[in-house]
Amino acid sequence: QVQVVESGGGLVQAGGSTRLSCAVSGTIVGIKDMAWYHQIAGKGRELVATILSGGGTNYADSVKGRFTISRDNVKNTMYLQMNNLKLEDTGVYYCYADLIPAGGTRRAYWGQGTLVTVSS
Repeated sequence: QVQVVESGGGLVQAGGSTRLSCAVSGTIVGIKDMAWYHQIAGKGRELVATILSGGGTNYADSVKGRFTISRDNVKNTMYLQMNNLKLEDTGVYYCYADLIPAGGTRRAYWGQGTLVTVSS
């Protein structure tokens, strides 16, 4: 019943910008922490940025100063503003949401991922 869906992926030139969205739908009691992960082909998922329920944020060193994570708790949506994109940013970005579904217990949910391709 709970769905976590990313959007905003696509082809972008190096140095350009894009914004990813992660929308949580379904009946939710509350959302705790959320995060964005990056997966390069042939490798595991790496943490890009986290945003806590209280609004605190953390970023991987590779994206500091370029990416900004945010969330809208009314819309149950998280965003990742990606600026000054580099070739190494290419990959699939996954949304992570630690939430409490209605009638259920707290657990982690993952989106299906959205592909960002940075070209030169």
